[in-house]
Amino acid sequence: MTNQFSLTRGSLLTFVKQLDKEIMDIQPKGFNNTIRWHIGHILVTAESLLFGYPKQSTNIPVSYQGLFATGTKPSEWSENAPKLATLIVDLENQAPRIEAPTDEFFATDLPYTLPFGNFKTYGDVFAMILSHEAEHLGQIKAMKKIVENR
Repeated sequence: MTNQFSLTRGSLLTFVKQLDKEIMDIQPKGFNNTIRWHIGHILVTAESLLFGYPKQSTNIPVSYQGLFATGTKPSEWSENAPKLATLIVDLENQAPRIEAPTDEFFATDLPYTLPFGNFKTYGDVFAMILSHEAEHLGQIKAMKKIVENR
């Protein structure tokens, strides 16, 4: 499973490292968020579902929860969001933590329930994280095209 994660996270990192910082906070018509938000959201979602962020994980700043959790919007931010370079480092630092768990961890029952899907184990959540990350990368790519071609 971690091979799929390496491929997905690697694709994300390769793409976001080439982004122009000037387009990070432009919200194209028809989109709910910005490219910066999507990058942070990928980070926060994986950290939350696998490591119990923000209560059990201190690997990323607590402030990211209010910026990038599901339901947040850049238009409602009351603080400055981290720079692209910071988010990239956070994603790079998170990757080995996601790749490190054993098969036993992935077979472990979740200590929480989600309001969607039928997720019972950390392995189930891991599979969802792969899909989630790829989905948001697609949104980032679409937003980049729209912003650059306006």
